[in-house]
Amino acid sequence: METSTARRLRWPRARGRWAAAVAALVVLAGVGTWTAVADDGTPAVHRQDRTLRGDKVALDTSYFTADGGGRRPAVLLGHGFGGSKDDVRAEAEKLAADGYAVLTWSARGFGRSGGEIGLNDPDTEVADVSRLIDWLAARPEVLLDGRGDPRVGVTGASYGGAVSLLAAGYDDRVDAVAPVITYWNLADALFPDGVFKKLWAGMFVTSGGGCEKFEKRVCAMYERVAASGVPDAEARALLTERSPSAVADRIDVPALIVQGQTDSLFPLGQADAMARAIAENGAPVSVDWIAGGHDGGDTEDARVRNRIGAWFDRYLKDDRGADTGPAFRVTRTGGVDSTDGAALTRGASAESYPGLRAGTQEFALRGGPATVRNPAGGSPPAISAVPGLGAGLSQLSSLGVGLSLDFPGQHATFDSAPLTSSVRATGTPTVKVTVTARTGDAVLFGKVYDVSPDGKRQELPSQLVAPFRITPDQQGRPLALTLPAVDHAFDAGHRLRLVLSATDLGYASPAEPNTYTVSVDGPLSVPTDAGLTAAAGALPAWTWGLPAAALLVAAALLLTARRRSTTPAPDPALEGVPLLITGLTKKYAGAHDRYAVKDLGFRVERGQVLGLLGPNGAGKTTTLRMLMGLISPDAGEIRVFGQAIRPGAPVLSRVGAFVEGAGFLPHLTGRANLELYWQATGRPAADSHLDEALEIAGLGDALARAVRTYSQGMRQRLAIAQAMLGMPDLLILDEPTNGLDPPQIREMREVMIRYAAGGRTVIVSSHLLSEVEQSCTHLVVMDRGRLVQAGPVAEITGSGDMLLVTTADRITDPVLRKIEALAGVASAVPTDGGRGLLVRLDGTTTSALITELVRLDVPLTGVGPHRRLEDAFLTLISGGSA
Repeated sequence: METSTARRLRWPRARGRWAAAVAALVVLAGVGTWTAVADDGTPAVHRQDRTLRGDKVALDTSYFTADGGGRRPAVLLGHGFGGSKDDVRAEAEKLAADGYAVLTWSARGFGRSGGEIGLNDPDTEVADVSRLIDWLAARPEVLLDGRGDPRVGVTGASYGGAVSLLAAGYDDRVDAVAPVITYWNLADALFPDGVFKKLWAGMFVTSGGGCEKFEKRVCAMYERVAASGVPDAEARALLTERSPSAVADRIDVPALIVQGQTDSLFPLGQADAMARAIAENGAPVSVDWIAGGHDGGDTEDARVRNRIGAWFDRYLKDDRGADTGPAFRVTRTGGVDSTDGAALTRGASAESYPGLRAGTQEFALRGGPATVRNPAGGSPPAISAVPGLGAGLSQLSSLGVGLSLDFPGQHATFDSAPLTSSVRATGTPTVKVTVTARTGDAVLFGKVYDVSPDGKRQELPSQLVAPFRITPDQQGRPLALTLPAVDHAFDAGHRLRLVLSATDLGYASPAEPNTYTVSVDGPLSVPTDAGLTAAAGALPAWTWGLPAAALLVAAALLLTARRRSTTPAPDPALEGVPLLITGLTKKYAGAHDRYAVKDLGFRVERGQVLGLLGPNGAGKTTTLRMLMGLISPDAGEIRVFGQAIRPGAPVLSRVGAFVEGAGFLPHLTGRANLELYWQATGRPAADSHLDEALEIAGLGDALARAVRTYSQGMRQRLAIAQAMLGMPDLLILDEPTNGLDPPQIREMREVMIRYAAGGRTVIVSSHLLSEVEQSCTHLVVMDRGRLVQAGPVAEITGSGDMLLVTTADRITDPVLRKIEALAGVASAVPTDGGRGLLVRLDGTTTSALITELVRLDVPLTGVGPHRRLEDAFLTLISGGSA
């Protein structure tokens, strides 16, 4: 039944009606105007900051418009939970430059806005959106569909995405929406199948500023469920009534739904539910599964922004030529870009959305009935996703714990036979099982692993797990379980492994010990045909770029022929110095007074592994390009082994580089690709030192295989081997670990150390501070084109056997005392208000510490070395660009 608020906010589209609430919306202050002048000729964007009051609560807003006359459609842009309007400023500026009037705001309880957090309560947060629409309707530059009815779209990520859907359900003036990685039913997201998602719920409360920042009813609900570990009917009702699903039959506007594949908070099933409901109302719907999500990964910001822009162009500007993209698209990752070494992502698409159960294939599972025990207190718990941590599980993997962890006796395992051909799963696998519990409910967590042919490696796609609460009336008979929705390729020879565990770190397991008997009652059904067509991979840049590059090189040789005659003479005193940079300066055309590099100087000696660090825009890549002779400095000098660097300088033959990446012929073997590359240099085959380079790179038997069969890490190592051909005295690596997983990063680190061990020199530019700290002997830190500090790593970072432990909840004093008393722990000092610890080890290992912390039921969110380099780096670049 509609509430009075719902009826009040269901605005008619009838022309000529004025919004009565406009009078209630009072502008308190206009606190500034900001203008951005773009360098590329795009129109200037103006920002006006205002505090708007409605319903006795002040909202902090920013309004963005670009130069140019005429009325234009409007866009409301919401932010994520725990954030503010400042988080979406860049997106607002882009939309304004593209011809929209854009209004951003900090939701109640966030930023500088007043009020309490109500989790998108229709009576408060959703009503605020309608008041913002009222304000837009009165703006002279906003296009109107009728009096009081602006042409408006709403978009936002996560919390802001949900309010876009709710606004469309409660206010008929919304014309299009583009929700990103958000929820359809918050109760289903936080209480899936009646199991409490305790870590994510705790992070909600923490990121919101604590329970006291929430509306009292919401706070009481959270504390009640967190204490019991079991969501009750009242809690489900509260979250459901504040979810878009509550107004499912009213959302009938064009919807672009973007959802994350690596998202244990709002998994793909949430997007599936919203897509089906909105399509049933007759509205156009497109679904886009991006690579990342709330648990990290590539969120494809640029592509998503462009697609949202095209969506609004079509449905707000009525541009029928706008390319809104396919009805369904999924991003797939595989291989390395031949031009920059980054992970390749390609889109697979379909002309209709297939849902999560298209074209299933069945796989018989082996394994008899198994006994699964739920330990007292549900501890230690299995580990799948660690909510919100993103790269945190990779850190655990690098410490030898693995990307997932299932404790003996607490899980049942059922395997398929080895696959005779590769299988691409797109959607939700299902399986029938029979479960009985010794007493009461059985709570289990289901996941499907990808197991290597030798059985030594298992991968949990997107680190996702599905919880199940199996009540006594469901026990003792076959029950269909729906497992996490994924898009994952299982290679030939691999096996599918179904695991049903009694515990999981992210969820509340029953506190009472229990025993379950589990058996499978049929095959694992996997959706393998969603009607998707994969986009063809782009041709390597060299296939079209070599002819053009040859012409450019020829022109450069002609243009610089006279300049070479004025190249400074070699300096014999520097003959043994790999690199000396003095006064190096570079300013690009059109950059006004901003220098890419300014008065840079440092020296590198033999045997050093030098880390070049700095935030984006610090000038690292420009410096490396000048060092390679690809661009010329405006002032200053670069000398390599005493010889000045100029384009085509002979001394560059002593320099190897992995700056632009390497183009490989996929059908040739790794060895054949390297031999072909060396032949193209025109130098004698004996000078290539091919076998020596390959030994350092550690490629092994993979050299005899076609490059198209290589993993991402193997391609990256092959590219490094190519840079090492001829065994150059100076090796330059620009982001060599981009796109690699932790074991591959560790291997790359060993490659660099082995190479420098022979008396050669390595310069590595990287944004992975932990890797630089472990790989490099010396550092050069840059910020805004200038040298900040240079010297040995130990000198800049200090040393110490210290770990940083972060937790979802505050560590109590009794637990702290237990940690301090652990064998091999010298000290444990609370940080971050008790939600973290600095632990100094004295005899124990990191893996052993993690095991003990899990045993003590410490709600871990991260464990890793205390980042002394990170501390130093952030201090050095304080005030620099991020």
